Amino acid sequence: MARQADVIFASVRRRAVETAEAVVAGKHFVRDPLFVEAPLPPPPLPAFIKFGPRTWGVIARIAWWFGHHEGQETRREAEARAAVAAQRLIDAAHNEGDVLVLAHGYFNHMIGVALKRAGWRLVENRGFKYWALRRYQQS
Repeated sequence: MARQADVIFASVRRRAVETAEAVVAGKHFVRDPLFVEAPLPPPPLPAFIKFGPRTWGVIARIAWWFGHHEGQETRREAEARAAVAAQRLIDAAHNEGDVLVLAHGYFNHMIGVALKRAGWRLVENRGFKYWALRRYQQS
């Protein structure tokens, strides 16, 4: 897919950039902070509470969803950024062809919601695992 994409975007986070470098076979890609994951600030729970990383991630995401952001980007701000990102992808698709985004799970989901609102449909969904993908087409 990466080799066939006409335009490639990646988050500026190291793991996204390294993924892009691994899959694009030397093609140019755009590093853009617009595609950085939505923040995941730890919720204010007592230190004696112990969970594994996955559980903490779920708890932190739920807390963030309901307003806990510790001065970082709020859910509404992230939703607005996702709408801007979706429009950027739509414009690139209309002007340049197939678009690939290498970014982060939850924010990718938020972009997907914005794409659906803009009339695009999810035609392939491989979940939220590492290296998973979602493919959208204009309806």
